[in-house]
Amino acid sequence: MAVEEEGLRVFQSVKIKIGEAKNIPPYPGPNRMRDCYCTVNLDQEEVFRTKIIEKSLCPFYGEDFYCEIPRSFRHLSFYIFDRDVFRRDSSIGKVAVKKEDLQKYHGKDTWFQLQPVSADSEVQGKVHLELRLSEVITDSGVINHKLATRVLECQGLPIVNGQCDPYAAVSLLGPSRSEAKKTKVKRKTNNPQFEEVFYFEVTRPLSYTKRQFDVEEEDVDKLALRVDLWNASNLKFGDEFLGGVRVPLRVLGQAGVHDAWYFLQPRENGGKSVKVEELGSLRLNIVYTEDHVFPSEHYTPLRDLLLHSANVGVRVYERVSAASCTVNSLHRLNATCFLLPVQPVSASTAHILGEVCREKQEAAIPLVRLFLHYGKIVPFISTIAHAEVNRTQDPNTIFRGNSLTSKCIDETMKLAGMHYLQVTLKPIIDEICTEHKPCEIDPVKLKESENLETNRENLRHYVDRIFNVITTSGVRCPTVMCDIFFSLRESAATRFQVDQDVRYTAVSSFIFLRFFAPAILSPNLFHLRPHHPDPATSRTLTLISKTIQTLGSLAKSKSANFKESYMAAFYDYFNEQKYADAVKNFLDLISTSGKWDQKSIETPIMLKEGFMIKRAQGRNRFGMKNFKKRWFRLTNHEFTYHKTKGEGALCSIPIENILAVERLEEESFKMKNMFQVIQPERALYIQANNCVEARDWIDILTKVSQCNRKRLSTYHPSAYLNGHWLCCKLSADTAPGCTPCTGGLPANIQLDVDGDRETERIYSLFSTYMTKLIKMQEACGSKSVYDGPEQEEYSSFVIDDPQETYKTLKQIISAVQTLEQQHTKYKRDKFKKTKIGSQEHPIGDKSFQCYIRQQSESSTYSI
Repeated sequence: MAVEEEGLRVFQSVKIKIGEAKNIPPYPGPNRMRDCYCTVNLDQEEVFRTKIIEKSLCPFYGEDFYCEIPRSFRHLSFYIFDRDVFRRDSSIGKVAVKKEDLQKYHGKDTWFQLQPVSADSEVQGKVHLELRLSEVITDSGVINHKLATRVLECQGLPIVNGQCDPYAAVSLLGPSRSEAKKTKVKRKTNNPQFEEVFYFEVTRPLSYTKRQFDVEEEDVDKLALRVDLWNASNLKFGDEFLGGVRVPLRVLGQAGVHDAWYFLQPRENGGKSVKVEELGSLRLNIVYTEDHVFPSEHYTPLRDLLLHSANVGVRVYERVSAASCTVNSLHRLNATCFLLPVQPVSASTAHILGEVCREKQEAAIPLVRLFLHYGKIVPFISTIAHAEVNRTQDPNTIFRGNSLTSKCIDETMKLAGMHYLQVTLKPIIDEICTEHKPCEIDPVKLKESENLETNRENLRHYVDRIFNVITTSGVRCPTVMCDIFFSLRESAATRFQVDQDVRYTAVSSFIFLRFFAPAILSPNLFHLRPHHPDPATSRTLTLISKTIQTLGSLAKSKSANFKESYMAAFYDYFNEQKYADAVKNFLDLISTSGKWDQKSIETPIMLKEGFMIKRAQGRNRFGMKNFKKRWFRLTNHEFTYHKTKGEGALCSIPIENILAVERLEEESFKMKNMFQVIQPERALYIQANNCVEARDWIDILTKVSQCNRKRLSTYHPSAYLNGHWLCCKLSADTAPGCTPCTGGLPANIQLDVDGDRETERIYSLFSTYMTKLIKMQEACGSKSVYDGPEQEEYSSFVIDDPQETYKTLKQIISAVQTLEQQHTKYKRDKFKKTKIGSQEHPIGDKSFQCYIRQQSESSTYSI
């Protein structure tokens, strides 16, 4: 979800690896061990939670988390909690990284010291203040100065213990000052509208002082206004501090007026004195990205260069003879053939990106998404794969390196094959993780209570079941994967005509080695499980993955593939020919291009599930009792909710009955993160657990219902309460919507890609590696005029045609330079228009101040 800024879309995302914690302080009791988990928070809003690691002071989590960030934030925070069975879980420590500091740790494994958690430092939100200094003439003719302080509103205050009843305390700070005034308490809102004015005398008459002067004139510049936000609590511990600001009166200047937004700040020295080293540390790897995406026409030159990379071939191999092609089959020619490149692939823009990037994965991710978006992924991968096969000398090493081809195919399988994995592996993986059957077959690691033969039988049973579900799943393999596998098979068979098995190994090296085996080994990384499995289950999955990988490799000497003797002995059970035949039949099926559509769409596929809070749809519409926690489940057929997981559905909404899915304004029920699923008769109002989860549910519900014929074009952003719509005040509950629906999302859930965003990411990569592009230009020049041994500094580049490559490089640099200038112009224009203290950029926003400093020092990059 992007934030719109004057025709430019801003996307924020974060990818986090939560490694481990160490030296957690022991529990003050005889056991001393703790049951710890880690949460990820945007400011104070929890968006992810790891599993609980029991009885450890050095818990290893090994979990990955990725999310698109749908709102602005100031801190990315991580909290370590200790589970308490009888009381609320206690916080041990936290890591809070400011948004402007995230780039310091980009992509690096970093140990962070845990800091103490204090209620006085846990602040978020902003406040709008207006100060006005005026002169007042008293009856005696003395001129006094009064300060009028207007507290208008606050936004984004933290919710404490499930509620927020805020009020503001206003005081004027100075010598002998003790005045403090309070606003009224605003109930059940974290965006309170106060609109209250308080007056303070700045010039004091004689009665206020012991000094023997008629009037004491205070230095206004030495005074300051303090505004603290508090949560009115009914607990015996008193009200909770939400944040505060200190405004020096010198900001009034000669005009005597100041109107600005301020970020709330923590209270100084509010927390307890705790030695940092006593709380332990946490290992994290954080990758934060922020994409500024222009309108599509800005990317046309670079996008055209990239898409041309899929069109460098002119001749084709056809699966069927020309005589057998009918009119009905001609439209599928592009899916049933692959391109043979005539011009060198190394001269294409996509290949050059792979050459200059430090890691091939950097280039593969945006390239695959871009070509998928424009429907050119099959010819693109066919082209680069054919070039790689031609450079391969030994059929046994085909596609074994971390080349651009292998990384692109990996990324394509992750995107296009995610639901294929779900329907194929998830049921059996869930069963393995739930049953906890012992499967250890290494005699050294065997526990005393376990029997080796029983463990072997358990493991053999799991391997057989997983092998069967994989080899019988060919009809569900996505068409785009089948087309790619067909291209790989034909390229390999043509290059190594003597080797009869190469047509199988070329495909199995991806589908088994890089798709099924990794998904079995780490199911959490492929969304098959919510968390990393426990050590015993992880060991079982490792043994299964090893066996499946070897079965799929069709190696001639099976036992030689295992370093461990116990694995070689276990594998003897699978040395029957029926296993090899099943693998070959499966590989034949999935490498028959375009033959099978996704039959999985006929069977219900679970797309998303989890607990949320829903509002009663029918009778008894009023009262908090009508908001109930339910287990929601979305498949490609229906959207249901249940009393709890595993029980029958209390309500089922067919996908074709979903007319729109939109956010619900917070003011409707004074609740955050709400959205509505609009049906023909009524709307279902739902509250998600956090902003990231709300965005995910809205996106996937919108995508799955996008093709419904009766989708609405307008909707009501607020609820229908007390006989009228809160948004437009119309009384008829059937009144047409007053706001245009958000739309335009593709219906294909798997391949939802923003082409402009991916082109922007590719531009960023080219810009980052500009020096390598220039060096590659020099290498082309060197190759053109010098026919001797290749210079060492240019040996890392693959250049088959120096003239064509130089021509492409020149076009790339020109396109990148143009986009660079457009970005610089946008930043300068934004800097000129931006007002510090505005609602978008409150005072105290250090990230914006950092941005201003960077822009003042930056200049256009010249090539």
